[in-house]
Amino acid sequence: MADDVLIEKRSDGVARITLNRPESLNAMGGSLMPMLAQYLADVSADRSVRCVVLTGAGRAFCAGGDVKGMAAGRDAVLNPNGAAGTATEMSPAAVLHMAVQGLRQAQRATSLLLHTMPKPTIAMVNGHAVGAGLSLALACDIRVASENAKLGTVFRNVGFSGDFGGSYFLQKLVGIGKARELYFTGEILSAADALAIGMVNRVAPPERLGEETMALAAQLASGPTLAYARMKENLNRAEDCDLVTLLDQEALNMTLSGQTSDHREAAKAFVEKRSPTFKGV
Repeated sequence: MADDVLIEKRSDGVARITLNRPESLNAMGGSLMPMLAQYLADVSADRSVRCVVLTGAGRAFCAGGDVKGMAAGRDAVLNPNGAAGTATEMSPAAVLHMAVQGLRQAQRATSLLLHTMPKPTIAMVNGHAVGAGLSLALACDIRVASENAKLGTVFRNVGFSGDFGGSYFLQKLVGIGKARELYFTGEILSAADALAIGMVNRVAPPERLGEETMALAAQLASGPTLAYARMKENLNRAEDCDLVTLLDQEALNMTLSGQTSDHREAAKAFVEKRSPTFKGV
């Protein structure tokens, strides 16, 4: 049986993680989410990985929650950690507690880590990215979409409110009013429309999507990794703090990044009128 998530660590410092349930449009069933969490933790801690690309196998990026699986076996949804016992054997309070805790853990191990890991993350949106699948794409730093991609929240279509951080990330990208419209209507956008409102960063022809995305990833991976980590920390802090707090954070991170070998190499290269060679140290 094929693994539900694949990982490739390339020699250029890029790790490519592929959601691999193409028969279900990479819906979040089977072992997909636990494996994704495992691989994200791995690449986050691996210093040889300097940029992470998340994509999907087949025709979709990710179709979100496994609705068919939910309909077929409600216990699996209510007991996402796989603990002993079924919903019929537990009290309603225990069922709800387990469901909430399991979802919180899954969200932190995936969306939160994509957003906060100290290296750039790119969603290569090769097809449909809907529901929680869209949330995963939005959690990445950058989104490159195929011209054939379709993107939508669609939670309202199945009577859900939304998860995996989509309601946080989408408002940051497209504004409060547009985010609410997209959540309330469940409208599915073309890649061109998503680009126009800032939901994605770039759009590429499907036959060039992999080439263009991996070229961008290689470019980022060749950059000053420790400075990227400090940049990302600044940008994340800026989402919910006042200017004085952010200025203090920038002062700290600017000073820290100035102590790196990459900074010294860049300064030397500038004087020597050549391109710097960053090593991420």
